[in-house]
Parts: sequence; C-alpha cells; structure tokens
Amino acid sequence: MRVLVILPLYGGSLPVGRYCVSALRELGHLVEVFEAPEFYASFQAFKGLKVTSDRLQYLENSYLQVLSQAILAKTETFEPDLVLAMAQAPLSIQALKRLKRDGVATAMWFVEDYRLFTYWQAFAPHYDFFAVIQKDDFLSQLQHVGMENALYLPLAAQPDVHKRLELSSVERRKFGSAVSFMGAGYPNRRMAFRELVRFDFKLWGTEWDGDVILAPYVQMAGARVSSEDCVRIFNATTININLHSSMQAKELVSGGDFVNPRTFEVAACGAFQLVDRRGLMAELFEEGELAIFDSMEELAPRIEHYLANPEERIAIAKRGQARVLADHTYAARMRTLLDFVASRRPGWPKPRTTGSALEGLPPELAQEITALLERLGLPSDTGFDDLVWAVRQQQGALGGLDAAVLFLDEWRKLYARKG
Repeated sequence: MRVLVILPLYGGSLPVGRYCVSALRELGHLVEVFEAPEFYASFQAFKGLKVTSDRLQYLENSYLQVLSQAILAKTETFEPDLVLAMAQAPLSIQALKRLKRDGVATAMWFVEDYRLFTYWQAFAPHYDFFAVIQKDDFLSQLQHVGMENALYLPLAAQPDVHKRLELSSVERRKFGSAVSFMGAGYPNRRMAFRELVRFDFKLWGTEWDGDVILAPYVQMAGARVSSEDCVRIFNATTININLHSSMQAKELVSGGDFVNPRTFEVAACGAFQLVDRRGLMAELFEEGELAIFDSMEELAPRIEHYLANPEERIAIAKRGQARVLADHTYAARMRTLLDFVASRRPGWPKPRTTGSALEGLPPELAQEITALLERLGLPSDTGFDDLVWAVRQQQGALGGLDAAVLFLDEWRKLYARKG
C-alpha cells in the first residue's frame, strides 16, 4: 500500500511518527512523509514580528492553512491509500473534508492524554479512523462526537533504534549514573525527584529550569535530548526512573491509564526501569516483566533494593525486553492499524490499475528488476508505478537501472498521451 505520514511541526509525537514510517516500510509498504518540521523555523519566526496577539494568531493560522494545502498537493501527487496524521499534525478541518470528498482514507494516531489536549473534540469527527492510547471513557466520548472507527493502539518501541548498545568508557561517563530520569519537568516530577538527589542521580530533558534543588542534576543545561542519546542514557543507567507525567504536584504518582513510550523503549533496550503502575499496564506486560512502584514511599527503598541486587534487576530487564520485541513494536502497531482500516472500509485498498513491475519482462531483465525491488525494500508484486515512485525518492546519483526505469516511465506517459 501507499501511506502518506503527516508529521507534526514539533513535539512528542514527532519521533513516534518517524518510527511509524520505518515500521511501515519494514512491512513492505511504500511510504511518503510530509516533513512538517522543515517548516517549524518559519512558523516560529512570526513571533519575532512584534505584532499584537490577535494579528500573530491570524498569521499563524494562515500559515497552518498553507501547510494543509501543501499536504493536499502531496496527496494528489502521491495518491496514497491512507493518510496517517500524527497528533498535532498541521492538517486543517477543511483539508480533511476535502480528503473525505475525494475518497482518501484518513487516520490520526492521537498519542496524547485526551484530558490535557482537548483539540481532538473538533478534529476527530472529520477523520475516518482515530487511534488512541487510552480506553473506556475516551472511546465512549469519541463515539459521542461521531467517531465510530476508534481504535485503542498503545505506544511501542522501534527495535532498530531502541536496542542494547556497547558503549565506550567515555559514553558511560557522560550518559551513565546509578539513577536517572529522561523527560520533561512536569510538576509531579519536580516534586518527586527532590527525594532522589541522595543517589548518584542525573536528570535529562527540557523544562527543568527554575528549580534550584534539581538544577545541579540537570544535564546538558536542560537541552532537548536526541533519540539516539536517549538510547545511550537508557543503556548507561543502572536504574531508569519512569514516572508518568502529571500537571498535579499534590498527587506525585497518579495511577493513570495510558502507558508512555519510555516504558516500551527502555525495555526494548534490555535496560532496567522502575515505572509507576498504570491502569492499562497489566494488559501489556506480565508480572515480573517490569519493576513497578505504586507510591513515592516505595520508590527510594526499591531503588536501594535493585541497586543491591543486580541479578534480579537483569532478569526483570530481560523479560521485559522479550515481551516488547514479541508484542510491542511499531511494526505490530502499524499492522494492527492497517488491519483495522481494512476491516471497517470495504474494498480498501483499491487495486492499482498497473500490473506488477515484473509482468511481461524477459528473464534477464526480470532478475535485475527483482534485485532492484529487494534493494528498495519492496515486495515482488509491487506495481510499476509504485516502483517508479520509490526510485524517485532515492538520494544521490541514479544507477543505470534506476535511470532506465524512470526513462521507461516517461516513455509510457508520452506513449499513452499519443494513444
């Protein structure tokens, strides 16, 4: 299938979107990406104009409408079977109406807490499919606003990114500690982590400024940490603390429902984590695959226990890693999503009019095209038009066979027009 993935300008769903792209390609689909982050700097530049707030809002909204038009142009060119938008993707309601009118299937993966980010109420009814990381109340509320095709789709890990690493001694000194946390400085975390400074403790991530107690433990001056460095931190840390975010500082361990991406990513690395219990966690992991705490009173004693018992720590980490690699990868999530779309949309995806790229070729050329398909990561029954699109997406100089495919495509178009 052809899938167009719409990334957000920035934010937590951006890396998730990139993992979806990799997973879809891994499954053999032809994927095109709308790189919204490339427009983020110009979007931010409006703030430097020093205009009134109402004019700034008008300019920003107008710019987002332009991005929506760019997405429509990309859709018309690529002709996808599915447009998959990540949370906060710059796709307007007007653009969604246009896609629905044109018969293009649309889905959003809303990888955010619906209680905090409420824009779903306006957008969900205009998507064909809406995947979420929470259940029960959210699913019923989606049905109330007219979204009949909602799907619970928890987060995951990407095994070629989240994996065990052999770190150098320099990397271990830079990224390692007995205890660490990687993530944003939400109010509950700011309060909770003051109890952990007696350990060999490091804090990584953004939004920790203004806290004089935690300031000495914040690494890289609170800069955003790349996905690659996150994996190094997970690997280098003895105990990764995974406390889910909450805007409430009174209840430090909230016991909420959704399970954050860090739970799957740390486990996929074969690293050890102490994670607060979540309502949906028992559906995803068996007992003994994660080390869990239920309150702040439990956290410090558990840290001391697991620091003193490396064999137990390693055994839990290995069981968690096996579970994630078996059941909780982005390839598994994308397969679930596509199967759900197919089950709810009869006749989807529509067959392509062109036959296989191998159809009618002499044996020698068929062998070369087969090798090209393998190099591009495409299945043997890929259509000629899809092969042409994949060749056009390559970077760098074209090989002889690649150029021949593009030449043949131009010749076919010319011949068809004359015919």
